[in-house]
Amino acid sequence: MRTQVAIIGSGPSGLLLGQLLTNAGIDNVILERATKDYVLGRIRAGVLEEGMANMLVEAGAGERMRREGLPHEGFDLTFSGRHHRIDLHKYTGKRVVVYGQTEVTRDLMDCREKTGGVTVYEAANVQPHEFDAEKPYVTYEKDGVSHRLDCDFIAGCDGYHGPSRKAVEGKGLETFERVYPFGWLGIISEVQPVSHELIYSNHQRGFALCSMRSLTRSRYYVQCSLDDKVEEWSDDRFWDELRSRLPAETAEKMVTGPSIEKSIAPLRSFVAEPMRFGRLFLVGDAAHIVPPTGAKGLNLAASDVRYLFDGLREYYLDKSDAGVDAYSQRALRRVWKAERFSWWMTNTMHRFPDTGAFGQRMQEAELDYLSGSDAAQKSLAENYVGLPY
Repeated sequence: MRTQVAIIGSGPSGLLLGQLLTNAGIDNVILERATKDYVLGRIRAGVLEEGMANMLVEAGAGERMRREGLPHEGFDLTFSGRHHRIDLHKYTGKRVVVYGQTEVTRDLMDCREKTGGVTVYEAANVQPHEFDAEKPYVTYEKDGVSHRLDCDFIAGCDGYHGPSRKAVEGKGLETFERVYPFGWLGIISEVQPVSHELIYSNHQRGFALCSMRSLTRSRYYVQCSLDDKVEEWSDDRFWDELRSRLPAETAEKMVTGPSIEKSIAPLRSFVAEPMRFGRLFLVGDAAHIVPPTGAKGLNLAASDVRYLFDGLREYYLDKSDAGVDAYSQRALRRVWKAERFSWWMTNTMHRFPDTGAFGQRMQEAELDYLSGSDAAQKSLAENYVGLPY
């Protein structure tokens, strides 16, 4: 089998890239190691930058997001027992959209099926080859049979643990990493959100986040120890801990209920560079991870797709290598800025084991300054809604 672009991974970045390429008349095949149901079962991020939302519309997969997504023009910071709202629209003229990653994935899958895109699920032992030469190809196994997919380019949209980055280790790849000394314990519950906008809370007991997936489904998090086990956290214990980290008037109006999902996620910052190795491109989590504090992970993958799609379109339609050659540099400039913002948000909102009295006062001073400075709020707002592509 032959195609123009082989895409490894059918998460949102692989599906979005595939759909944009299909719409442009550029042939592509997606290889996915898991089943379709498994991919749809992943529960991930849910805050979309305007740029990503526009790309879904461009791909032809934005109709349900426009209908069901929740536009947000701001969010709340709580610290020292008080609220301060960051008015995103006031400072940037932009909004974010709360729309779950599972729904994004479903919409892109539906769009791909309607337009005849090829996705091979349960493709085992996927491996890119000869990507530093003129004729790359990908091998995989399906139902015990070995297959070869010849192509012009390979897009590694296969996540942190996928084969694409592993294939370039020892070939000039440089990695940068910061592992944080805590995790997020998160739950989803079929209850009305405590607020119509997100609440980020800095509290002496640790960070908390009040988010949502819809008007009837809430997503809540509390900072926890990496030694904690999900089994140790009953629903009642979680709700009590969350309420203790919120201002009293917010805690009092919170509606609680049984969790339908509960998990602990470690936090890390990670970047691999460069993001291009000959005819192989690293995209999304294959190249970078951000702590979820700044809502950048999914959106950063989308900006990679923007740069790569533009480069591939120029290559095939304009017969120019310029965009493909510039992909890594362009993507990494935005990656590092998003890493900086996510690192800053994480350091500002969480309690570290070595924070101490001085560090705590520095956090309080930072938040107090932020709440009284238009310049600081504008900087926060423009990073939160997403820097321009």
